[in-house]
Formats: sequence, C-alpha cells, structure tokens
Amino acid sequence: MLFNSFEYLLFLPTVFLLYWFVFNKQIKWQNLLLLVVSYVFYGWWDWRFLSLIVFSSIIDFYCGIYINKSKSEQLKKRWLILSMLVNLGFLGVFKYFNFFSKSLEEALHSVGYQIDTLTLNIILPVGISFYTFQTMSYTIDVYRNKLKPTKDPVAFFAFVSFFPQLVAGPIERATNLLPQFYKKRTFDYNQATDGLRQILWGLFKKIVIADNCAIIVNQIFDNYTDYNASTLIIGAIFFAFQIYGDFSGYSDIAIGTSRLFGFNLMQNFAFPYFSRDIAEFWRRWHISLSTWFRDYVYIPLGGSRGGISMKIRNTFIIFIVSGFWHGANWTFIIWGALNAIYFLPLLLLNKNRTNTNVVAENKTIIGFKELFQVILTFGLTTMAWIFFRAPNITYAIDYISKIFNKSAFHAPQVTLKPFVFIIILIIIEWLQRDKKHALAFSDSKISKPLRWVLYYTLIIIIFWFGAEKQEFIYFQF
Repeated sequence: MLFNSFEYLLFLPTVFLLYWFVFNKQIKWQNLLLLVVSYVFYGWWDWRFLSLIVFSSIIDFYCGIYINKSKSEQLKKRWLILSMLVNLGFLGVFKYFNFFSKSLEEALHSVGYQIDTLTLNIILPVGISFYTFQTMSYTIDVYRNKLKPTKDPVAFFAFVSFFPQLVAGPIERATNLLPQFYKKRTFDYNQATDGLRQILWGLFKKIVIADNCAIIVNQIFDNYTDYNASTLIIGAIFFAFQIYGDFSGYSDIAIGTSRLFGFNLMQNFAFPYFSRDIAEFWRRWHISLSTWFRDYVYIPLGGSRGGISMKIRNTFIIFIVSGFWHGANWTFIIWGALNAIYFLPLLLLNKNRTNTNVVAENKTIIGFKELFQVILTFGLTTMAWIFFRAPNITYAIDYISKIFNKSAFHAPQVTLKPFVFIIILIIIEWLQRDKKHALAFSDSKISKPLRWVLYYTLIIIIFWFGAEKQEFIYFQF
C-alpha cells in the first residue's frame, strides 16, 4: 500500500479512529490493532511475504529471551549468531543470491571456464533490508546488555512490523521504539498537528518534487546518448532531487504518521544538501542507516582509533557495505567506494567533525565560503548518484564522460519545469534548516495566517502539479 494512494487515504483515518476511539482503553489492544493493520498494510503488496516477517519476528523474539537467560558467553553468542544467520540468510537468498551467482559465472568465463550457474526466479520482498536490520538491532542490543528482552510478543511483533516505517524506514533501534509500545499513549493535539504538517511536506517532496523529476530523469537516462552535455547535467541534478524528495519524503510521512499514534521515530534526514563536506552529508542523509553501520559495524571494527591503514580499511568497509545494502549491483558498490574516497581525506586530516553546526547558523544569507562548500559537496554527491542510478558501471562512466564537453554550455533539450518546485523546496528548507522538518513551526515567528496560506498553497500545488503516481525508489532496497 503506497502512502500516496487512494487506498492509504482510506486506511489511515480508519486506523486512527479505531486506535483512539475504540481500542484506546488498554495498551495491549492498541498494540494488537497496530500489529493487525501493519500486516494488512504490508500484505497489500503480497500476502506470501508476511511469512518472512512473522518467522523473523519469532526467531528474534526467542533469541532475545535465550540470550538473556544463557549463563555462558559462548551460549549467548550462539543465539545471537542464529538471529543474524536467519536475518542475513533472508537477505542473502532474496536479494544477493543471483548477484553472487552471476558474478561467479562472469568471473569463470573471464578465465576460460564456461559454466551456467543457478539463479532463482524470485521477487525481492518489499522492505526486507529495513525490517531485518531493525530486528538485528534488537538481538545485538540484548547481547550487549543495552536492552532487556521483551516477554510481550504482541508488542515485539508490532515493533518489527510497525506500518509507518516498515518498508522504507527509518530503521528504528529497539532501544528507542520498542519501549514506546509499553507505555500508555494519550492523544496529543500539538504532536498530531505537527505530524500532519510533516506528512504534508513529505507528500509535497514525493508527489511534486520526486515524481516530476522522475519523468525527466527517466527520459534522459534511458536515452542519454541522444542528449547534449547540459541535458545530462540536468538529468543528474534532477535525479539528486528525485531520490531526496522520494526517500526523505517517505521518511517525513512515516515520522508524521507515527506521531498521529503517539510514537516518536528518529529523524532520518536533516537537510543533507546544505552540507559543507561529505562527512556532514552522511550525518544528515539516511541517518538511521549510517548510524546503524557506525554502531554495529564501524565501531566494532575499531572505528578511527587505529593507525592510518585501519582507518582506511574501516572507511572503505563501511561505505562499500552501505552501498551493497542498497542493491545487488556493482554500481552500488562503486557508489559506496566513491563516497569513501570523498570521505577519507577528511578523516585522515581529522576534519570529519569540522561542520557539526547548522550551515550559516543564525544568518539568513550564506557566506561565500560556505556557499562554495555546499555547491562542491552537492556536485560530488550528484556525480556519485549517477552510479547509483545507472544500470551498470560502463553506462555510468559513459554518461559521465559525455558531460565533459563543450555542449555543456548549450541549452538543455528538456523542460526545466521541476526547477520551479525545487526552488520552492530549497527556500522553505533553508529557512527551516535548524528544525526537525521543514514545516515545524511550533516556535516560529511566522504568523499563523501566513502559515495557513503556506499549507493551502502546498496542498493546491500537490493536487495541481503532482505528477503521475510512482512507487517509492527505496521499495526496491
């Protein structure tokens, strides 16, 4: 079920009314309702894949209990390994089996061995990369004694399948989200209205920004050899805003929806295109994933505490693994490696924590130095996005090579209409860059009438200029 679908327009208010007016007497009934509707929400795509979520939930529920009960460290590790094998096993089969199989076949062909390897004709379950990482965080944190295992299966199953963030995050930590299922939740008008504003902004980013950009991006990338360099540059820029509008838009809708039900999810995007270097970008982009890899992979490997060789190794591991998490294609691995190359000089020069404040803090106009840094960072990020979007490495390299010629100074061969909406996005997010989301006006000096003008303007733009409905990009991950 898509957030921007008619079905969801009926689903959300129905669940909201049941949650607060029918099942509001006891937490366990609210949790049971959330569990049932979350399974309905996910099963809307394919009911067969519900068995994966249920099985993963059962395994991790009991692994958490037995990790806590085990007297020896060796036994604790065995239960943790079982949890990780099940979750990573699902990812390995559904997401990566064919990639490794075909890569092996191509490698053998390159040295003269002709062999046809086995491939599986299976569909990638929606959101599998998100909910498997979420459940693994639970068993890992129980193993590390950061969290006591739950004995409430309904609360745990609802935590794993919580419908707002089930299929595309944020990837919630059990330490943050699971305890919220134990506490009595009362309706908070201010929290709910702020959630609605965040949903509105998410819909604007998805329907107006991402979907309008997608039309041009698909046109250019599918026929890139027919266009001049300036058009290819436009295609790369539009894709940068497409993926941002698409993914951060989903996160805004997910977080806003959760607030309607009394839950607080972690911020997943913090205006990343205003970053002044790549390190800052990765502190602001897909925060739930980057911090997951930091805490569960990078730090256990030694982080940046060792010598230069260890720092380089760990940096490449974390970025390449992050790239591979996004998809079973060499283009994602190159995308990750390219970001590691961007990041490494900052780490080695101990400048990766230089820009931790808000850009142009307490100012309306950005200075020349920071403007240059923001443009440079956006340019490097956009170049890397070409590998993310391209179907293969050769395609990406050829696309990039065609950008660097004199036709870059010619007029683009496509409509630039999405730039109008992008400018609106940039202006509003710039003015709100120190807030949790772009329409967070609780402590704003902007008058209430002006705010309502903005809300209705955004609604009109969504209905008038919204492009044809398209699936969220991150559903494929």
